[in-house]
Amino acid sequence: MLLFDIDGVIRDVAGSYRRAIRHTVRHFCGWTPDPADIDALKSEGRWNNDWEASRELIRRRDAAAVPPFDQLVAVFGTFYFGGEPEGDPALWRGFIGSEPLLVAGTFFRDLEEAGIAWGFVSGAEPPSCRYVLETRLGLVDPPLIAMGDAPDKPDPTGLLRLAEQLSGGLGAGAAPVAYLGDTVADVETVLRARAALPDQRLLSLAVVPPHLQVAGQEAARSAYEERLRSAGADRVLGHTVEALEVLLEAIA
Repeated sequence: MLLFDIDGVIRDVAGSYRRAIRHTVRHFCGWTPDPADIDALKSEGRWNNDWEASRELIRRRDAAAVPPFDQLVAVFGTFYFGGEPEGDPALWRGFIGSEPLLVAGTFFRDLEEAGIAWGFVSGAEPPSCRYVLETRLGLVDPPLIAMGDAPDKPDPTGLLRLAEQLSGGLGAGAAPVAYLGDTVADVETVLRARAALPDQRLLSLAVVPPHLQVAGQEAARSAYEERLRSAGADRVLGHTVEALEVLLEAIA
């Protein structure tokens, strides 16, 4: 079984979610964090929720500027969705419209042909997840745990719940379950799942987010990869589609 995070794994969010973090922080405290500031925060393994990450960046810059949480969420949503999240996506005018896809819909057919069940465990809002999975990738009723369906990662509840639903049973003798993410929190989620279910084989696969896979970012990419390995990732991949080959090797 192969389960995926969405942001940084299925879609590139450097120009959307991460851009919304930067604009939200600037809106409230006048300072714009750069991508390295966000990477450093995410590497702590605690800030998978981008609302919480935005608030923490504001707090560290100017504690007096930290807004009420609901106000921060509203401002963030204005930047990211640019419209009503539960409304018609055709009316959205926010940063969500500038998210390059990192895989094609055919990749999931390849998984099915290989006999591998798949699904998604993401901390993103359900409308955002459904938009990328259903509208853009054309997946029909994809198995999904999104924000609000389970405690935030690195709590492993959502990961284990979806794996149980798709497999019909976890534990000794069950097929391996791999989770592919792009942050230390994703790796930590697998480690906590192992502690909760030690008889089940669980693999932590990680991929470096796209904004670090461009010319001029070699040193930053190498450092990010090392943080993922140090956190406990079993394999660090160059691209999401490599996960199929890795899982087939693990099953063999």
